[in-house]
Amino acid sequence: MLGTYLNTIKFATLAFLGLSFCSPPAPANVTVKDSKPFIHQSERECLALNMYFEARNQEWEGIIAVGLVTLNRVADSRFPDTPCEVVYQGPTSRWWYEKHGKIVPIKHRCQFSWFCDGKSDVVPKHDQELWHSILTLSGEMIGAYNWGSLNDITQGSTHYHADYVYPEWRREKTKTITVGNHIFYRWEKR
Repeated sequence: MLGTYLNTIKFATLAFLGLSFCSPPAPANVTVKDSKPFIHQSERECLALNMYFEARNQEWEGIIAVGLVTLNRVADSRFPDTPCEVVYQGPTSRWWYEKHGKIVPIKHRCQFSWFCDGKSDVVPKHDQELWHSILTLSGEMIGAYNWGSLNDITQGSTHYHADYVYPEWRREKTKTITVGNHIFYRWEKR
């Protein structure tokens, strides 16, 4: 299944050969009001950071699934319109900003745990090869998302959690799949 998914992404990338780091323009027959947000390639690093820090210890299917959840949130009107806004969504410390002039997330209150766990958000040198692979993949996923050719193995999931935690919100969501030690859920629209 993962091989098919990666081939789908590679095929979408070949559709705009030579532009792997530039998203194609939005299709002309879709109005901005009725369409999902167009994602610029400048957002690929935020998507890649989320994929890396949330799933670097998973198989490729798990890394991709985390990226898909991020993109599904971008497409969902209940979440922000860009990967960066989705990834960094959460409360910040007003006190820290007033005292130090830096926006800092409140520990353990973010949408994605890695962003506000108090640990460094710098990819270590020993993981540079994995990081560059994820960064390339995130650009390809954005291109496929923009062209509507992204194969969503998560079935529209907007949430996930590790199998060793039990968040309250899981009861209100539709369970879709399990990949590695992550359980994925879709937030149904009413």
